[in-house]
Amino acid sequence: MAGSLAASAFFPGPGASPAASAKTLKNMAGELPENLSVRGIVAKPGAPSGNMQVKAQAQALPKVNGTKVNHKNMSTDSEEAIPYSAPKTFYNQLPDWSMLLAAVTTIFLAAEKQWTLLDWKPKKPDMLVDTFGFGRIIQDGLVFRQNFLIRSYEIGADRTASIETLMNHLQETALNHVKTAGLLGDGFGATPEMSKRNLIWVVSKIQLLVEQYPSWGDMVQVDTWVAAAGKNGMRRDWHVRDYNSGRTILRATSVWVMMNKNTRRLSKMPDEVRAEIGPYFNGRSAISEEQSEKFAKPGSNSDSDETKQFIRKGLTPRWGDLDVNQHVNNVKYIGWILESAPISILEKHELASMTLDYRKECGRDSVLQSLTTVAGECADGHPNSTIQCDHLLQLESGADIVKAHTEWRPKRAHGGEGNMGFFPAESA
Repeated sequence: MAGSLAASAFFPGPGASPAASAKTLKNMAGELPENLSVRGIVAKPGAPSGNMQVKAQAQALPKVNGTKVNHKNMSTDSEEAIPYSAPKTFYNQLPDWSMLLAAVTTIFLAAEKQWTLLDWKPKKPDMLVDTFGFGRIIQDGLVFRQNFLIRSYEIGADRTASIETLMNHLQETALNHVKTAGLLGDGFGATPEMSKRNLIWVVSKIQLLVEQYPSWGDMVQVDTWVAAAGKNGMRRDWHVRDYNSGRTILRATSVWVMMNKNTRRLSKMPDEVRAEIGPYFNGRSAISEEQSEKFAKPGSNSDSDETKQFIRKGLTPRWGDLDVNQHVNNVKYIGWILESAPISILEKHELASMTLDYRKECGRDSVLQSLTTVAGECADGHPNSTIQCDHLLQLESGADIVKAHTEWRPKRAHGGEGNMGFFPAESA
């Protein structure tokens, strides 16, 4: 082993530097010999530079690039020894690919981060990917689409999403549509031109048809778009589907008008506002005119002799019921309307359709009462019958806030297809 160490010290292999060889000798002997040059060749004292001799300390001949070297064949006429250098192989001439790959990766990561932070508007909105789950604009910029997962706190006693949950999804997509289109001002869905004039949107009418209710864990896909409604109104429609099966869950249409935020009076639509929202109008309708005409108008059962009326008084808004325009959110009205519905109907039936006719806004200090009128033969909530109800939400002083008409169908048993079934009340 000592001979091997000595040989490696005097004849370094490929890739070893003369300084490293000298360091090895120093470690073995404690110091460098005076007659040892940096090339590992021992020169005799007093001998000319041309008569240099190699002093081998091991029997095995050293190898350079895998070839044995015979010291006797080395030229003694050279004035100085040839310094050692690494052989020029194909591998040694290749660039450092790891360094190059790291540089390219750094450039791409920096570019991706800059692109993500950049506030850009694509020329084709339908190509915008919904990266963060906030929805995206599709169909040449005329439709907005967003997905929602039904959470555990959004379902009711029958294990399906409540009508309030679905209505909140409609409202959320409407606001995100305005925001994604770049038209969101200071108000609740108001455009920049509306904000300049202290104008806000208020809903005057909503119609909806519910074909089925999603369950906990289901993913729903909501499409929404807008259209003109007369000279001063705007119509907004929605189509809600099950994300996996594509089956329709709900279809809805609504009419919105403008109100002055300060005077609380209705206002005409300014030309500047029409110019903002006009390019987004879509003539498509979620509910056909024929279906809309079949909706019974609120108050249709009031003239019947065989009716029963149910009243719930003392309803007051909480602070959380107000929106940014300081009036009660329109979805909250639905909950108040159903407060007076008979429990026998709620247990054995599900809401199939609803028409809401908004008459007056409700403030934080309002005290309301909810009235529900049911036809006599339906008042007991027979499980196999279809029920129609008229609802009135009014201030206790007598002013009407909302009139509504609802139709109820018997609850459906679980169909066994995924989670989109319906549970009877007894199994809840």
